[in-house]
Amino acid sequence: MIKFEDLIQETPYLIFKENYEKALKANQKNIEAISISSYSNEKKEVNSRYVNLKLVNERKFIFFSNYNSPKSKEFENHNQITALIYWNNTNTQIRMKAFIKKTSKEFNQDYFAKRDEKKNALAISSYQSSPIDSYETLQKNYEICLKESNLNECPDYWGGYSFIPYYFEFWEGHKSRLNKREVYKFQNDEWIHGFLQA
Repeated sequence: MIKFEDLIQETPYLIFKENYEKALKANQKNIEAISISSYSNEKKEVNSRYVNLKLVNERKFIFFSNYNSPKSKEFENHNQITALIYWNNTNTQIRMKAFIKKTSKEFNQDYFAKRDEKKNALAISSYQSSPIDSYETLQKNYEICLKESNLNECPDYWGGYSFIPYYFEFWEGHKSRLNKREVYKFQNDEWIHGFLQA
């Protein structure tokens, strides 16, 4: 589930929520899954991964991650990203381009304290994307953390990322292949509306 807070009343945001509600009614699984693509300056390559989109607050789309992960380092060096959602139950695809930044330490702590302690234990115990000798070691670290750690205290290496899109594309698939592609670009303090060929 994605939580909406004080959503800005601008057309692309309203269309996003409308599409979300349609997918929700259609019993879309993993509805919060969003693919985030980042660029590695070091390796000169693009990386993509799925994360869980948790909040849309005003203009900001927010997810959470380990700040020591490879994607976090890529965000620091190249703060422009592309985000992609596909809801197959409604055959809808939403593409966004945006700039990304960390959420505040206070925001992270407040959010972390409200989470399930088992999720927090995983966030504390895992050095995300770092090599490990076995899956059993990962499980052991998690079990130790679950028993011994302060599970309401947000570690400095975990927190949120927020991004504000400057580009939306709403793709609506049709059996005829005459797919509808509606675009909004933010230019000169306004949203420019248009369509793309299928």
